[in-house]
Amino acid sequence: MTAAPRSAAPGWLTWTTVAPVVALVLLLLTWGREPGGVVVAVVAVVLAAAVLSAVHHAEVVAHRVGEPYGSLVLAVAVTVIEVALIVTLMAAGGPGASSLARDTVFAAVMITCNGILGLSLLLGARRFGTTVFNAEGTGAALATVATLAALSLVLPTFTTARPGPEFSPAQLAFAATASLALYAMFVVTQTVRHRDFFLPVVREGDGRAGREHEEHEHAAPPSTRAATASLGLLLLALVAVVGLAKVESPAIEAGVAGLGLPQSFVGVVIALLVLLPETIAAANAARRGRTQISLNLALGSAMASIGLTIPVIAVASIWLEGPLLLGLGPTQLVLLALTVLVGVLTVVPGRATRLQGGVHLVLLAAFLFLAATP
Repeated sequence: MTAAPRSAAPGWLTWTTVAPVVALVLLLLTWGREPGGVVVAVVAVVLAAAVLSAVHHAEVVAHRVGEPYGSLVLAVAVTVIEVALIVTLMAAGGPGASSLARDTVFAAVMITCNGILGLSLLLGARRFGTTVFNAEGTGAALATVATLAALSLVLPTFTTARPGPEFSPAQLAFAATASLALYAMFVVTQTVRHRDFFLPVVREGDGRAGREHEEHEHAAPPSTRAATASLGLLLLALVAVVGLAKVESPAIEAGVAGLGLPQSFVGVVIALLVLLPETIAAANAARRGRTQISLNLALGSAMASIGLTIPVIAVASIWLEGPLLLGLGPTQLVLLALTVLVGVLTVVPGRATRLQGGVHLVLLAAFLFLAATP
């Protein structure tokens, strides 16, 4: 993740510091009410500003702590938003509540592993011809994502303890525990054991990429006070984003229904919303030739989305009413298998061109199209 030196210290009169406060005030004014059309539009604008503000402050914190810790900051923050939204909407009930967790998590995997990853490769290769990254670290991340997805989203389709794509309580407990353990193991690998596998790769002769990488590495990190202030504003922005997204959720559900889209598309909208900070941060890193950071964000978010969301949903299912449907359908299984296969072929060489980025973006387009017209 990147942060320009001039943004290292948050100013108190900039939009990035004002937006979280305004968002929180608006949340307090609208919580528990049914806002009209004009208020809903205002909430949407403030929500977008809060998301962008969260990106800025996450980048400041990331610049202070360094990589690969910085990538974890935004990945975990985004997952907190996702989990809060899923649990809140499932608790509210309504059509599609039983499969909302599955739809949102699967959408997050498709968006990160195809959308963010493909966009990052395309932007990096478009500017530098070919884009390079560490195959060992990226391959380990992709393998973890594939395993998590298989354990939590594929196996429920084929187990027989419960009818339909549903785990029994014991199976759900195992999947949740395994997911959390895998995620913890990966974090230790990324930050302690093999940290160098997840640092940016700069080849000799990459003039522009090398210069920008050096400039970033030698840019003075923000002070502890500035980083602490940004961390506080980041948390404030995340609280506001979660709350305002809940305020917007009736409008989202009504909009999905009004467009004639299936109820499962609500999960896609939620995933698109909460992954906006990751997408912006990854695109910024890719344009600066730091593709490894982009891939850390993409695969790290997919991993956190499964590894943290499934355990929380498993615990929440104790008091939530109704079944918890996690198993994917045939179309989703094909898309997941194709994503993993293409991802492996992309990662193994440790370098990619615009073609690989385009292939992943086409897979994202196929997912979105089939989600809208199953």
